[in-house]
Amino acid sequence: MTTEDVVTRDDASARKPRLSRERVITAAMELADRDGIESLTIRALAEDLGTKPMTIYHHVAGKEVLLDGMVDIVFSEIENPPTDLEWREALRVRCRSARVVLARHPWSVPLLESRTSPGPELLRHHEAVLATLARGGLPLPQMAHAYAVLDSFVYGFALQEANLPVQGGEGMAEVAQEIAAAFDPGAYPNLVRLTVDHVMKPGYSFGSSFDVGLEMLLDGIARAAE
Repeated sequence: MTTEDVVTRDDASARKPRLSRERVITAAMELADRDGIESLTIRALAEDLGTKPMTIYHHVAGKEVLLDGMVDIVFSEIENPPTDLEWREALRVRCRSARVVLARHPWSVPLLESRTSPGPELLRHHEAVLATLARGGLPLPQMAHAYAVLDSFVYGFALQEANLPVQGGEGMAEVAQEIAAAFDPGAYPNLVRLTVDHVMKPGYSFGSSFDVGLEMLLDGIARAAE
């Protein structure tokens, strides 16, 4: 081996960012965003990082610990309900932020409430939402119901939105026409009416239902508080 070979190898090592727990978790999220959570294995992550699987275990003890860290980052990206806003408006901000974040990380939806070792960002977020509901004057049982219903709506909407073939516009009309052509319109008149008179109209967007549904829920929660 020549001196030039040693220098070249040392230069390559210097250019390669050192691994850390944060870098491992960030790379795992990028892999899941790109290829889906089912593609995330320690071996695949090591290949993405240009290292060996055993090196990954120096930074995270296993896949469950890795998932804990990924979920905590997702919660860190969701805006907490602002404390300087009226409680309903604060929840609007939080729920809209959650929808945007979950669209970036659709793999995370089934994992968000599955962790038995919650991280600090997850705990802080839950505490902030509960404090906002408490500001609305809800008794404890109603707070629990309101939080469960809000998250069921937000998580479910994000999951459904992520799996739609198209969100709206001309593409939606084309898909709707293809689906409608596959069944007898006389047997499903309301489905045909929804498709022709609503979905296929200019300006239709599935996502517009999010704010409508959120307002319905917040109205119901406010009535419970009263």
